[in-house]
Amino acid sequence: MKFLLDMNLSPDWIAEFTNRGFDAVHWSTIGAANATDVSIMNYARENGFIVFTHDLDFGAMIAATGASFPSVIQVRIQDVSPHSLSDRFFKIVGQYGDQLEKGALIVVDSRKSRVRILPLRPKQ
Repeated sequence: MKFLLDMNLSPDWIAEFTNRGFDAVHWSTIGAANATDVSIMNYARENGFIVFTHDLDFGAMIAATGASFPSVIQVRIQDVSPHSLSDRFFKIVGQYGDQLEKGALIVVDSRKSRVRILPLRPKQ
């Protein structure tokens, strides 16, 4: 699995990914700091990345477009530093790796994580 970290996350995360055997790149090393979310999603889709973000717009974008890839892990926690979140984050990645490979939106908040398979379908 390859991860693309959004600008709203610290580049310090890259060392965490590397130490755990994952490929990861921070957007600041490959794209403009003011790039649109659409640009980031397109890059991730075209290059096989899973997006890791603290931006709620990515989930909304997936819902609005009906996209089936890229997968997105969206964190809705105040402290998104590697120090406070990495153990939980990588446990979730291990638990839902198959879903992430196929296309999923994972939302992580302070109490739980929710997984939805892509493309998102309206709830009935």
